[in-house]
Order: sequence, then C-alpha cells, then structure tokens
Amino acid sequence: MKIVVVGMGYVGLVAACCLARSGHQVIGVESAPEKLSKLRSGILPLYEEGLEEVYRKTVESQHLSFTDDLREAIEVADIIMIAVGTPSLPDGRVDLSQVYEVSGTICEAADHPFIVVMKSTVPPGTGKYLIERFFSKARVPISYVSNPEFLREGIAVWDWYHPDRIVVGCDDARTAEKVLELYSDIEAPKVTMDITSAEMVKYASNAFLATKISFINEIANLCELVGADIKAVAPAVGMDKRIGPHFLQAGLGYGGSCFPKDTKGLDFVSTFNGYSFNLLKAVIEVNAKQRILAVRKLHKLLGGLVGRRIAVLGLAFKPNTDDIREAPAIDIIRYLVDEGAEVAAADPLAIRNAASQLPPCVKLSPDPYEVLHGAQAVLLATEWPQFIVLDWGKVKGLMREPFVIVDGRNALDPEKLTELGFIYCGFGVLPKFRG
Repeated sequence: MKIVVVGMGYVGLVAACCLARSGHQVIGVESAPEKLSKLRSGILPLYEEGLEEVYRKTVESQHLSFTDDLREAIEVADIIMIAVGTPSLPDGRVDLSQVYEVSGTICEAADHPFIVVMKSTVPPGTGKYLIERFFSKARVPISYVSNPEFLREGIAVWDWYHPDRIVVGCDDARTAEKVLELYSDIEAPKVTMDITSAEMVKYASNAFLATKISFINEIANLCELVGADIKAVAPAVGMDKRIGPHFLQAGLGYGGSCFPKDTKGLDFVSTFNGYSFNLLKAVIEVNAKQRILAVRKLHKLLGGLVGRRIAVLGLAFKPNTDDIREAPAIDIIRYLVDEGAEVAAADPLAIRNAASQLPPCVKLSPDPYEVLHGAQAVLLATEWPQFIVLDWGKVKGLMREPFVIVDGRNALDPEKLTELGFIYCGFGVLPKFRG
C-alpha cells in the first residue's frame, strides 16, 4: 500500500521505517526544515536501537522517502497515518493543535477516498470530534481509524514487530480489515473495537503502568521508615502472577514522553467530564515527590548543598535513548543548582539534548570519570549499563569526602560500595554506612 506518515518523531519515524521494511511504499512528512534535511541526507535526527539499519535499507530500496509537502503526498495515499506531537499544556490538557492542523490540511487536499489512521496519542473522544469537525466535511469519503502505539523508547523497532497486541478502533469492519493488513507480517493478537474505546486503551495502559511505579515507590519509602528492604520486597511481590514483576523498580520514578503526559491528560479528561480520578492524582503527586526526595537525601548526607560538588550519572529518562523529556535528572539538576550545588553530569547519548535545558553552569561530558573528578557525591539517575560497571575503586580515588552515592535506580551493589568506603543510599534499601 501507499502510506503517508505525518510527523517524523519517535513514533512516526519508527512507523515509517518499519512499514517500508514490510514492503509498503511510504512517504514521511516532516515540516521542520532541519529534521527534514537530516533525513534526506542520511542522518537520523534521533537515536533508537536498530532504527538506522532499517532506515538505510528502506531508503536505498526506495520504499521510503521524505517531504515537507503534505498536500502533494496526499495525492498518492491509500492511508495517511498521523503521528504528530501531542504535548501537555501547563494545566494538563493535551495540546492537539498539530493534530487539528494536519486534519484540516488533509480535508482540504483530499481528492480521492482514503483512510486516516491516528497514531498520535489523543484523549478519548478526540476521534469522534475530528470526524465531526473535519473528516465528515471533506469532498470525498475519508475513513477514520484509531490505532494507538505501544512502543517503548529504546526498543521501539523490536516492539513494532513483537507487540503484545494491535488495537484498531473503527466504526466500519472493512476499514478495520484494511488497516490490519498493514500488520499482516506481524504475529500478535489483533483487537478491534470502537474509536473511543481504542483511545482509552492507550491511556488506561499507561496510567496503570505509572500507577505500579508510584505504588512501589510508596512502598519503598515506607520500607525506609520500618526497616524493610525494597530489593527483597519488590521481587517477592512480583512473583504473584496477578501482579507480575514489571514496573516494580523503586527509585526516581517515571519520565519520558508518555507516562507524564498521559497521566496528566487522563486526569484532565476526567475532571473535564466531572469525575475526580483520585488514584491517578496520587500517582502524579508521588512521582513528582520522588525527584524532590533525591535532593533531600543529598542535602542530608552532605550536610547542605551550597558549594557541594555533585556528579549526576545519566540525563536521559531511561537507558538506550537520547530522550530527556520529563527526565528526572533534568529536574533534579535544576533543584541542585538552585540550592547552590556545583553540578556535573554524564550521559552517553543525551548531552546534546540536555545542554539547552540545563543552566550553563552545569558541566556536561560523555565521560563519567571526568564528571566524577572532585565530586563529593554522585547521583545515579539513569541506569546505563556502563555506569553500573564503573571501576568504583577508581571512582573513589577521583572523588572527595564524604564519598556519598545516592542510587536513584537501586541498580548498584550496596555491599561492594560500602566496603570501598562509600556512604550508600538507595530508595527503600536498608542503609549501609562505613564502619
């Protein structure tokens, strides 16, 4: 099929490359000149494991091309997939301005029947609104489908071909079957439903996963008060098949482009519809608190933050991505600088993205040993494998007293670090101090 994918962000670019790899003729539409120029020049504007190989092969085979002219691309389209950004507004609402702009252009330029597939995450009810406001008024029949994505950044290409399920929301069975043909080479349960229910599946999934993270962080905080160890508690809880082990890792909480935006968005939708989603409000509050808790731990262990030198390991919101959106490290570094600390930070991929978001006084380097030199404390904010296996004996030789380690991901070995002479502090982990 001939597919137009609008928006070359994480979701759109992965979708475009993978659909092209499956043999479809794909045009990626990107309005940002710098990003479009990179894509046409053979340079990916973002990092995603395995994506560069797929991108190069599909471009070379001429199954994938890029343009900034949506109207021209529409002329040949069987399916138009919308994958533009839907960021949060300050009040928690989802900013749908890009969705509206693209939908308006599609309707104005439509000269033959086709299907619009919504990949962007939009609040429940958006599809019906778009049909009423835009697509029902087009000169030609336009079918609308909600097809939410469940890709995890860092392994999105793998997730595309190995999804837990493929969800299609549509009011017409034939249209749903046509969209499911896009995934004919993928073995996964394929679930069809109405449009609004499909939109809700995405929000409900992310809200539930965020709830698990905030719940285990609350349990970890309680462990510290009663003398339990979350590293023993969480795995045993996760052995219950009704609960499962995933998303039970205590620490700094969730970040990224999905969980923060979607929890706030669902909370706003609930309030707008006259319902107070108290559980979700608590999830959001707990997650914000974890970042402040990390700063408090450093303040207590260092006896204050003014003039203290602190190294932060990790800037991306999770390993294997350069994405810093809603990353805990970014907020924590800002807090530390505001409190008078001297901060240096390392990350193997995210430095370029973080540089414009952090105060200029923050020293950035891809080399963790460089930022650890002279530090009195270190915060592990992202559990990159290369940080976990650092030569901690060498690290101690580079640092200054009191040699504090705040393990924001509970990913390090407390006993080993304590034996080396560090003051180790995790989240819900039994404290271990130097003898």
